[in-house]
Amino acid sequence: MRKPKSRRFRKQSRLSEVQEIELLQSWIESQKPGSGSNPLSLPPLPSDERAGRVDATTFSRYAGVTEFDQLPISKKTRDGLREAKYKKMTDIQRASLPHSLCGRDILGAAKTGSGKTLAFLIPVLEKLYRERWSSEDGVGSIIISPTRELAGQLFDVLRIVGRHHGFSAGLLIGGRRDVDMEKQSVNELNILVCTPGRLLQHMDETPNFDCSQLQVLVLDEADRILDVGFKKTLNAILSQLPKHRQTLLFSATQTKSVQDLARLSLKDPEYLGVHEESVTATPSRLQQTAMIVPLEQKIDMLWSFIKTHLRSRILVFLSSCKQVKFVYEAFKKLRPGIPLKCLHGRMKQAKRMGIYSEFCDQQSLLFSTDVAARGLDFNKAVDWVVQVDCPEDVASYIHRVGRTARYQSGGRSVLFVMPSEMKILEKLNGAKIPIQVIKANTKRIQAVSELLKELLAKYPNINQLAQRAFITYLRSIHIQKDKEIFDVTKLDIDEFSVSLGLPMPPKVRFLKDKLKRKTPEIYAPPEPESSIENEVLDISSGKLDIGDFSEDEENFLSTDDSQDEEKKEDELGDVVPATRVLKKKKLKINVHRPVGTRVVFDEEGNSLPPLARVAEPLQSHGSSLIDQEKKNEYYKRMREEMKKVDKEDKRLEQQRRREKRMKQKMKWKKGPSEHEEGEGTGGESDSSLSDGDRKRRKSKIIFDSDGDDDDRQGEGNEQAALTKPDSISLAQQEELAIKLLNSMHS
Repeated sequence: MRKPKSRRFRKQSRLSEVQEIELLQSWIESQKPGSGSNPLSLPPLPSDERAGRVDATTFSRYAGVTEFDQLPISKKTRDGLREAKYKKMTDIQRASLPHSLCGRDILGAAKTGSGKTLAFLIPVLEKLYRERWSSEDGVGSIIISPTRELAGQLFDVLRIVGRHHGFSAGLLIGGRRDVDMEKQSVNELNILVCTPGRLLQHMDETPNFDCSQLQVLVLDEADRILDVGFKKTLNAILSQLPKHRQTLLFSATQTKSVQDLARLSLKDPEYLGVHEESVTATPSRLQQTAMIVPLEQKIDMLWSFIKTHLRSRILVFLSSCKQVKFVYEAFKKLRPGIPLKCLHGRMKQAKRMGIYSEFCDQQSLLFSTDVAARGLDFNKAVDWVVQVDCPEDVASYIHRVGRTARYQSGGRSVLFVMPSEMKILEKLNGAKIPIQVIKANTKRIQAVSELLKELLAKYPNINQLAQRAFITYLRSIHIQKDKEIFDVTKLDIDEFSVSLGLPMPPKVRFLKDKLKRKTPEIYAPPEPESSIENEVLDISSGKLDIGDFSEDEENFLSTDDSQDEEKKEDELGDVVPATRVLKKKKLKINVHRPVGTRVVFDEEGNSLPPLARVAEPLQSHGSSLIDQEKKNEYYKRMREEMKKVDKEDKRLEQQRRREKRMKQKMKWKKGPSEHEEGEGTGGESDSSLSDGDRKRRKSKIIFDSDGDDDDRQGEGNEQAALTKPDSISLAQQEELAIKLLNSMHS
């Protein structure tokens, strides 16, 4: 009985789904908002009006509603939103969902932390639900994110909101080794959350990977994906996707470039910039400040800031991976009193995700590159965003500060601006970003240059990190496009290297002579009583004492403008003492200097012409010319003498070689007899041996054909000497003579 009941239940469920889909389709079509309209301009739905079907032929409008339950979405999606405690919609959701639910392309721009994720996840789920998508249908939606961390975050939200749906979803990001496992199941996934590189890898390598039935394409942080860095990858991906699809683009700083939009094959997209008319381009609860900090004082300022905010969750942005590594390793040795972490693109994916999770759960400080600047939503509010290095443009600044003051929470940010980068403040003000320029209390700045210097001397690996950080920072400034803000020739690299603890600036070959260097000076070493060693207890044990410092933030961040600038510069000069002896400039040789001539003098001190040394002595020292005939005669005589010398050298060489061969032959001749004498017992002589033994010990006759023709006569004599009668026994000689006589008579 249970099986028919279960079958009946499934049939009723299918019928209810079909009925719900038909109802949703009718609701969406009947109350579709006008193209180009802004739902935010409509009044909210009255509380007494029922959402959905009002009567047999009338539905309530869904444009301008404020709650998710008032939208034409499925019960499964509503249950997922309710369980995730999402009830009221944000501005970007109110503006985009009425258009995206009815199948229109969207260009959505909103402030960071304004809920853009749900603005595209809900249309994806609803589109596939209304199409009754299943695993046999393959890939129905692709969500592309520029970073792995953001893709992982989107996937987590998708699992929560879509938990009641039966769709299969997968996270495809780089940095993982399970590519083969992904290839086996990627064709059965309905929703792909991925980074551009990994998606293209599967398109190129995975057999039978098919996206021809794609329904929805989503680009999160679209301005970053459409940037030059992803241009080739994105073009390759778009070439394999169908043009008849719904496309959703969302970002905090949306692009309006016709060329970029043409690449995506958009069909009459709805551009929704919900915060364009707002007073500020950043969240209203965000307090933004900027401080004028010279390049050589950035490390000191960062250290002092950390020491005054030990109970805050701080996110610090630096330009390059090498800078993040150096500052993290150096400050970890100095132990400022707060847990430190670092995040950059060179780390393995598992470690990156682990650090991201730890920072979300623990009150700590995170040094990071711009890999953490976009889209990441930390579970607990970030108290401070510190930008040690200037962002490349206004969009980067907005994304960086957007990691704090998310949703209804507050936050604060501070930007370190060098005097050569003041132009960025004008651009931020022009983009409706309220940023207040303040002055730091220079009396409270703690210099760590000497501490870093001792640290680098003790740890060679940190010394190498400091050199790489120095070079990569200059390279990051050099490659920036906006030369009004980033001008590497205005940087004082000598003082910058001092601030990093380096004994001398590393070579920067890609800039050559473009860098600004001061006139060489020689600094006297500090007196023993004023040495920083009196303030450092023990770096190796982690115990440091750099003076009492109040944790009151008002003592560090001061907006008092009454102090004189020159006085402050003097104070800063006392805080950051010189730590090394600068190199002297190399002396340059003047190539246009007058060149002297060589004069030759004889024994009596009279000057001679240059060729007088190779000519015969002149009869008269007063003559200044050399006769050509005498010179030719001199050369002829010299050639004859050289021939004689050469002939004598050849004779000596032949004699040397002949003597060498004779020594070798005598050595070979004496070798066997000496060997047998050494083996004999009691020092037996040759006379005590039998004739048979003498035959066995007979010396070898050696014939040598080496050498020149001049030496053959001598060699023949040598061979004759080796075969003379004395070299054989008397009996053998007699036997040989008898044989010769018999042969003559016969």
